[in-house]
Amino acid sequence: MWKVSLQKKILGLVLSLSLFLILLLTAYFTYMEGKQIAEDRGRLALELSKTIAFIPTIVDAFKSEDPSDTIQPIVEKIRQETGAEFIVVGNAEGIRYSHPLVSEIGKPMIGGDNERAIQNGESYISEARGSLGLSMRGKSPVFDKNGNIIGVVSVGFLVEDVRQQIFKDLSREIVVSFIALVISVIGSYMLARSIRKDTLGLEPFEISRLYKEKNAVLHSVKEGILAIDQNGVITSMNQPAKKLLNIKGSVRDLKVDNLFPPAYLYEVLKSGRPQIDKEMLWRHKKIIINCTPIFDDEGVSGVVASFRDKTEIEQMVNTLSEVKVYSEDLRAQTHEFTNKLYVLSGLLQLGKYDEAINMIQSETSELQSLNRIVFEQIKDTKVQAILLGKLGKASEKKVTFEIDMQSYLETLPSHIKLSELTLILSNIIDNAFEAVSGIEEPLVNFFATDIGEDIIFEVSDNGKGIKPENISLLFERGFTSKIGKIPSGYGLSNTDHAVKELGGIIEVHSGAENTVFTVYLPKRQRGREEWLK
Repeated sequence: MWKVSLQKKILGLVLSLSLFLILLLTAYFTYMEGKQIAEDRGRLALELSKTIAFIPTIVDAFKSEDPSDTIQPIVEKIRQETGAEFIVVGNAEGIRYSHPLVSEIGKPMIGGDNERAIQNGESYISEARGSLGLSMRGKSPVFDKNGNIIGVVSVGFLVEDVRQQIFKDLSREIVVSFIALVISVIGSYMLARSIRKDTLGLEPFEISRLYKEKNAVLHSVKEGILAIDQNGVITSMNQPAKKLLNIKGSVRDLKVDNLFPPAYLYEVLKSGRPQIDKEMLWRHKKIIINCTPIFDDEGVSGVVASFRDKTEIEQMVNTLSEVKVYSEDLRAQTHEFTNKLYVLSGLLQLGKYDEAINMIQSETSELQSLNRIVFEQIKDTKVQAILLGKLGKASEKKVTFEIDMQSYLETLPSHIKLSELTLILSNIIDNAFEAVSGIEEPLVNFFATDIGEDIIFEVSDNGKGIKPENISLLFERGFTSKIGKIPSGYGLSNTDHAVKELGGIIEVHSGAENTVFTVYLPKRQRGREEWLK
């Protein structure tokens, strides 16, 4: 499809509008001026006819034998001085006593518009065609000393002369209109150039396409993107940014100060230097922010900022770490059973069959007991896999890991994912293993139940306990101690975050010789505030 440039559009619009206005105004002023000229000529003709009709010399001349000898020189001089096309004086029968053409004197007046003056004694303006053509006439009766009508005076201006005067004035108006039209064309051209400069040489359809592409790109990226102008007013923001900053509704024309701390953005506005991979804490989230200045001819005109949730990145790293820990737990379990197989093989080679049988029966009995609890009473495969891994790790660390025989658990709701469950249970169980390391008879107990509206996991140990002043710090990011230290290095803060994300809570009870961690997870998704209510 053929595209019309902005310059041509503006030029065409201004030219069409200017022509329309010029034609309209010219027609209006021509009409009004023609009307005014005609009225002026009519009034002038009427006043002249009245004046001439009252001249005593002309009135007295009507009594002479040849009135035209007296009247013709007088009215002809007046006609030449006033510019009238004709001044005709006639008697009561309409016979001319004066006329611009001497040959017409003595002949009847032409036009048929003398009746009102001769019969009624009126003075008036009329338009009629005479011997010189169509004219505007002023008619006045001539009275003698007794008040009798003895004649008529007719002063006229040709309509053609009026038209010529109108056309003469119109030619001046056309020249002025043409000058105005040229100025309009030049102004529209300069305006189009200025607009084109402001739009970086782009045509409107190109700007429209770029705007659509920008919106598509803005909403297709996963990172949050925010743009502000030089006054800190938000000009655009994509959905990931709104979600990350927990903002609802339109933010256009709002100041960025009303949404979150804008220190980095204002620093870029002030210095014009970008800010790369800066960390910002916002509503318990760590956000990585990058700010880039927008430049125009006057300097920095705005800033574009992109956001990434460092908390999510850390959670992803933590999940991978927990998967690694789970893999190591399974490796430890495999290693432990491999060692037992080697012992069993040695007993058989030495002929110690009774001891070999006792060992098999002992292991079988222990495994059957564990299998009954793990596979029959705990029916969720995710929890089963975690516990099997931790059993192997406990065996390797020489820690007695017991699963309470009263435990019972159906398949967990779908909103509880393996990554979250691994993060919660692995960290708490590993924390218990660390707590009992170095004591004479290390024991860790695990209990699970889903009776009621919540799923409950309880992990207890017979370690040395946690100092009262440290209990409130256990779930703070960066807190580490010998008791609370976790192999992944992230502490229990990620565990607490995962529990809260699922709408649950963690309780910690610690004495001199034991510590109990209890996790409550709602079976249906709900906020933590709702759970507390």
